[in-house]
Order: sequence, then structure tokens, then C-alpha cells
Amino acid sequence: MTIKKIIEWDRKAFQKLRNFQLPHYCKRLGLFLFLAVIAVMFSLKYTEAEPMWLRNLLRNLLLIGLLMISISKERVEDEMMGALRAQSYAIAFVMGVLYALIQPYVDYLVALVLDPTDATLDMSYFQVLAFMLLVQIMFFRVMLKKCTV
Repeated sequence: MTIKKIIEWDRKAFQKLRNFQLPHYCKRLGLFLFLAVIAVMFSLKYTEAEPMWLRNLLRNLLLIGLLMISISKERVEDEMMGALRAQSYAIAFVMGVLYALIQPYVDYLVALVLDPTDATLDMSYFQVLAFMLLVQIMFFRVMLKKCTV
């Protein structure tokens, strides 16, 4: 295989990955999964023993639901949708980085005021990913509504 063929194959594989989107009906499945996981999380909040593996599983399912909503096609998918989606991902990335930088200090200050022995500067991947996906979905919807009105 020549270098030119390898580069062309690599370019095609990257293009497929870049243009990957789920069918439109997956948006409803993702929303159903997200709402079902939220309901289960709230119901488990009031039980005595919540296993750690179940909490992690539910968090991952919640992220999968948000990701399904985020990467599902719209009914009419055109160049404008691609541009809006790219802008919303860029905004979500910047806001996610700012959130990851600022939020631990806010949590630390609040914990310091409420209970100084419990103050730590940690943050989970779940918080950052859920925040970024929610911001992306929200900004995409807002920009889409402004463009269609």
C-alpha cells in the first residue's frame, strides 16, 4: 500500500467519524433514557442502601442519554444545522473548561463555610461531561429557535 492510499484511507475514515450522527428517532430514545435515569436516581435517593456500582451505572446511562440527544440528527439536516451544532459544541467546550476550573473552588468555599473539615478541591468527570452535554444541547436548541423564527 502506498503512502497516498494510506493518507486517502485515513482521510475517508476521519470524514466518516466527523460526520457520524444517530438517526432522528434516537433523540427520543435518549430523552426517554435521560428522564428514566433521573427518575430512578431520585427514587434511590430516599433508600437506605444505594450500591456504588448502581450509582456509577446510572451516571453512565445518563451520559449516554445526553450523548444520544446531542448527536442525533434533526428532522431536516442541512449545512445550517451542522454550523449550529459546531458552534454549540465550541461554546460547550469553552464553558466546560471554565466550569472545570472554577467549580472546585466554589465547592471548596461553600464547604469551608458550612463544614471546614469536609472542604476538598475535587471534581468528578461526570459533573464536567454532564455540564458540557447539557450546555451543548441547550445552546443548540436556543440557536436553532432563533434561526427558525
